Amino acid sequence: MHAGVELGGTKCVCILAAGPSEIAARETVPTTMPEETLGRIEAILARWRFERLGIASFGPVDLDPASPRWGYITSTPKPGWRGVDVAGRLGRAAGRIAAFDTDVNGAALAEMRWGAGRGLADFAYVTVGTGIGVGLVANGAPMRGFQHCELGHVRIARLPGDSWPGACPYHGDCVEGLAAGPAIAARTGRSGAEIEAGDGVWEGVAHALAQLCHAIVAAAAPRRIVVGGGVASARPELLALVEAKLIESLAGYMTLPASPYLLPPGLGDLAGPLGPIALAARAGEQEPGVG
Repeated sequence: MHAGVELGGTKCVCILAAGPSEIAARETVPTTMPEETLGRIEAILARWRFERLGIASFGPVDLDPASPRWGYITSTPKPGWRGVDVAGRLGRAAGRIAAFDTDVNGAALAEMRWGAGRGLADFAYVTVGTGIGVGLVANGAPMRGFQHCELGHVRIARLPGDSWPGACPYHGDCVEGLAAGPAIAARTGRSGAEIEAGDGVWEGVAHALAQLCHAIVAAAAPRRIVVGGGVASARPELLALVEAKLIESLAGYMTLPASPYLLPPGLGDLAGPLGPIALAARAGEQEPGVG
């Protein structure tokens, strides 16, 4: 059994598991201020016996193992969480930490281990919810350079005739500023779950997501893209519209390897919580003398 912490912007899921069919415990903690939230997670971990701890966190986070701020949350707009040493604090509480990564990278690796990405070494997981994040895996490893992937903040070709400025506090009309849950609410005054499937707002959301997928395909050519998150799960018919717009945008220059190319998570709502378990298991396999 491994312990996992999925640290989200509104809630944190603590899970004790070996995989989707072996879940021994699961507890949820509201994400309030760091001291309260991390204190409650520490108390949960203290009750559990496990081999390794994995943490998959909202970001941005510092993933450079040579950095003195490895494991810290960095430039998040979430009040109180900028500069918090998540990995250090929870690692000390657990005795040690096996793995720390972004929440979307964790979900991508969970889908590759147990879900819709099984058997693939090149894969992308897109979450469309409070924010838009991308876990992009190439040759079996999450892609990163000086920082982890932030494709949710790419700027895109706008839908003709649409001049709405967007809702991202950093970039305005990036993909997240046009298609995430808060952007939909800011634009319409309603949550995505309240908006019927035929409403014109989904045309703009699908266009933005198709442009994001175009960038992913052109940059890394993953063999499959899985799209999860609250906005996407509330409107499952959105995926077919996004894929049609993606194919139109690619204009025959690149041919997708399968149809459908965009799929919902094979793990359903377990993709996120099992992300840190996949991180911990992967770290164990990479230890000398293991595997």
